[in-house]
Amino acid sequence: MMVRYASYLMAAILPLLLFRWFTPDSIGQIDFWLLWLLAMVIVALPMVYAEIALAYRSRQSPVGGMQVLTREADASILWRGFGWLAALVAVVIAALAISGASMGVQGALTEFGIELGLPTFALSAGLIVIAMLLSMLGAGTLPVGFVLMAVGLLFGFFAGHPAWDFVITEVSLAEWGRAVALALVSVGAGTGIYWYTQYAATATAEQLGHEPHQVGTGKNSGLRASKYVLPIWGLQLVAGLAALLISGLTLPPLGALFYLVGVLCVSAYLLHYAAEQFKVKFGLIISLVLTLVIGVVLAAALPAQWLVIVLVVSSSIAALLLSVFAGWQMKISHLRKSLNFSNEGLYNLWRIAIRILVPLAMVLAAIGWLGEWFS
Repeated sequence: MMVRYASYLMAAILPLLLFRWFTPDSIGQIDFWLLWLLAMVIVALPMVYAEIALAYRSRQSPVGGMQVLTREADASILWRGFGWLAALVAVVIAALAISGASMGVQGALTEFGIELGLPTFALSAGLIVIAMLLSMLGAGTLPVGFVLMAVGLLFGFFAGHPAWDFVITEVSLAEWGRAVALALVSVGAGTGIYWYTQYAATATAEQLGHEPHQVGTGKNSGLRASKYVLPIWGLQLVAGLAALLISGLTLPPLGALFYLVGVLCVSAYLLHYAAEQFKVKFGLIISLVLTLVIGVVLAAALPAQWLVIVLVVSSSIAALLLSVFAGWQMKISHLRKSLNFSNEGLYNLWRIAIRILVPLAMVLAAIGWLGEWFS
């Protein structure tokens, strides 16, 4: 039952998939990685707790769950936009990953004497179509994608890794912006992916007649969100540190092909997730077509550098919506019961982080990004 392990696989995959777009020129820049660790603690960790708390409370996927939660909290329907934006962020990640991988695949094929004769945008669009077909397999593509990506990166590592010259530079808001963006993409904040995987695992368990593992309800009221969140967050830290060591790799031709096929498998799951969200409103056929069209347009029409900007903006807005909704709109009693912390002090710390620290950190990060983009 692969859906049970989808959260852990995504936690390991996302840093490997996206780190190279956000790391500084010098991967040995110690101050940047200290800022990243800080952002992982004060931004990423509270966000993962928020996702899981809302998943436990709603027992629905993000789009359907936000409808339930806004009614419970008597909040504006505008907050439901998080579910739709989260689905869009997932498609953007898939488009960026495929666009980036396709840039090197033609050179890899040329090394083997194969000339495709296609422009990069056409290749990216074609790969999105292939990923969409693979998305029909659901979570089954994730372990294959993880193994293939890891094999491709190992080829690059053994071919020669870049020198690690550790330096300390002047800290700036632009550097903080990159660190926060890296922390957000490391944990998939703004995608709702862990919300969805928790819901999917619970729904699958119920279909098979097993007792679903929920927090704060029924027989499982003794379970704590930390038992689910902390392993995911810890795995993200380990995967992030591994991605740090290999972020400057140049993949050899065979490694690039392994990596591309792995990216296709991972992107297939992201497209599957997005289509499942759209299906809540539009039904199966329209959701598949809509996901495919958005993916093709993003991958074919926008260069990878622009997709990075789209990802930063969309994921930041989605993450900010989630933090403000969980911190200021949800009832305290509902979230306390869903999180089921071991003591009230931990809950209060999380509430301060999600209500104040996360929005403040993201506003400062946005200022840093804007300053870097328009400088």
